[in-house]
Amino acid sequence: MSTMQTIHDVQVLICDPEGDPIAAERDALDLIGNASYQGAQWVVIPAERFDASFFQLSTRVAGDIVQKFVNYRVGLVVMGDISNYTEDSSALRDFIRECNRGRQTWFVADAEELGERLKG
Repeated sequence: MSTMQTIHDVQVLICDPEGDPIAAERDALDLIGNASYQGAQWVVIPAERFDASFFQLSTRVAGDIVQKFVNYRVGLVVMGDISNYTEDSSALRDFIRECNRGRQTWFVADAEELGERLKG
């Protein structure tokens, strides 16, 4: 079950770590629709909810999912430890670094880091 929270005056939909895996665009669209309905500006998805293919950039799953969030102007946060994926992929590390420079998609370790990012 997802919950709405206000963090530094920003409406955030926080997805439960338990739930269906996020593996394709249609999964993203369901979350975007739910977030939009509830008035959320950001959706926080625990890293463990993503199918492993999300972290393998050659599959294009991450790009497709991120693009859906961009198209619907809802921010995406991937929260949690993904070091097992990044240690072997310089391309993924570069992708994460570029995402974290922007204002649309972030990869954060925990709720504290998210709070700092949302402060402005």
